[in-house]
Amino acid sequence: MLLSAIKTLLPQLSTVAFRLENGDTVPEHFHVTEVGLIEKRFIDCGGTLRTEKVVNFQLWDADDYEHRLKPGKLLHIITLSEAQLGISDDLPVEVEYQQATIGRYDLACEGDHFVLRNKATACLARDRCGIPAPTAGTGPNSCTPGSSCCS
Repeated sequence: MLLSAIKTLLPQLSTVAFRLENGDTVPEHFHVTEVGLIEKRFIDCGGTLRTEKVVNFQLWDADDYEHRLKPGKLLHIITLSEAQLGISDDLPVEVEYQQATIGRYDLACEGDHFVLRNKATACLARDRCGIPAPTAGTGPNSCTPGSSCCS
């Protein structure tokens, strides 16, 4: 989900609510403890230099049970972050949320909830690594039966 989509949705919401793909909800007394601009520079396994930029929200569940983040307050935090961090591009938003460990999630919206979507790793240089392109109906981490990608 792009930052612009979140900024468009927030004024239409009465509350800010997050849930995970499995249906578990982030407690309603969560805090957004950070809004960041993260730039990752890396070389993929095929030797190609790549850059990834995302806006990052960090959610934190504290023992502050009376806390409720309102849509207008989150919009204000986003606007302040854009100005202070120089965020001028319409970037994807990633969310950090801790359960057993800190997880990184893509963000989507379903109805009146923001949904933390599971991320997956992938080979970005499939053609150079000899990994067959995925076939229809298979996920990024699965192989076609009988192919050599699993051996």
